[in-house]
Amino acid sequence: MKFNWAEFLNFSDMVMPLWETIYMVVISMFFALLIGLPIGILLVISEENHIAPNKTLNKILDIILINITRSIPFIILMVVLIPLAREIVGKSFGSEAFIVYLSLGSAPFVARVIEGSLNEVDGGLIEASKSLGASNFHIIMKVLLPEALPSLIHGIVLTLITLIGYSAMAGIVGGGGLGNSAVVAGFQNSNPEIIWKATIIIIVLVQIIQFFGNIMVSKIYKKRGK
Repeated sequence: MKFNWAEFLNFSDMVMPLWETIYMVVISMFFALLIGLPIGILLVISEENHIAPNKTLNKILDIILINITRSIPFIILMVVLIPLAREIVGKSFGSEAFIVYLSLGSAPFVARVIEGSLNEVDGGLIEASKSLGASNFHIIMKVLLPEALPSLIHGIVLTLITLIGYSAMAGIVGGGGLGNSAVVAGFQNSNPEIIWKATIIIIVLVQIIQFFGNIMVSKIYKKRGK
């Protein structure tokens, strides 16, 4: 089949799929953070010798909520979550349903990223705050999160990039976006130009997110004199 360069160079038909992908990824990231951030914080502070040690809670969060959920392949998790998506958005396909799959599928990943970032905070800062009589809430909000901010931004960027990759699977469930264009308009209709355009846009989108993430981290380090 002859490659149509005129079709390939015309990106006007990719504007809506790009917007759908951004919409799914941003909303999913919001809900993933809403779920994953408190789980990640609880996972850290409930560790032994931390500010609120609780072995039982720590094991429940670590093994059941995070490890087991992360072990399930995303494509299988989507199938498992179909009844829940129907309850929440009234259907099991489309962008709204895929947001449910993305949010719940990435929340454990976010929690693990948050845990890793918070564990990088110098324990001496936490001990100093405790010795000054700071409450656990104060330590979390004024010590842990601010000190871990550069690492948290790196983690959020990594999660966004992962979500973009997952969103490409939206075509399987009619979720719209670049993945749907690549599968339906591209692969199923034997249109390689669409597949290549979707791929290039995804690559550019990832580079933009990584670029701005690096800038934000650099500015934080610059303010701290690092």
